[in-house]
Amino acid sequence: MNILRIDSSAKASGSTTQALLDRIEEKVGRATTRRDLGAKAVPQIDGTWVSANFTEAQARDDAQKSALSLSDELVSELQDSDLILIALPIYNFTVPGALKAWIDLVCRAGVTFKYTETGPVGLLEGKRAIVAVASGGTPVGSEIDFATGYMRHILGFIGITDVSFVSADQQGSKGEAAVNEAQQEIDALAA
Repeated sequence: MNILRIDSSAKASGSTTQALLDRIEEKVGRATTRRDLGAKAVPQIDGTWVSANFTEAQARDDAQKSALSLSDELVSELQDSDLILIALPIYNFTVPGALKAWIDLVCRAGVTFKYTETGPVGLLEGKRAIVAVASGGTPVGSEIDFATGYMRHILGFIGITDVSFVSADQQGSKGEAAVNEAQQEIDALAA
């Protein structure tokens, strides 16, 4: 099984989401491909990228191909994966900017989704994702959680509908109990 791991915490060490993904790997297997967006952020999309993306592949010049090269690599990592592990620390009620930049680079019409008469259809079907969530105060699933619903939607948008979440939320008030609850969720997922 090919496993893609996406870390997105700004913390170089002591990250709850990184620790949760480590535990998940212990249960399901080690990641074959790793991306640490906190340590090495991917760039934001810009006008050059957008122009290249909306140019037919066979008509792209060398500069446009270069502009899409990292995006192509990230998409290939998703296409080659059976299981995607995503670290999702909630920053200011939503996903970290580094993770949003990755999302923008992998959501590509005609590549990871397509438009049809009945709406968009994801092209990365048959994959599973496990998202490890941590927050200081945001309760997962609450009206102020703009991260988990977004992640479920965006993964489904590109065809990944088998999505599980493990949550160490509200650590500011729950403390270590939040992490213990998430570890129990991981153990239940692995069973």
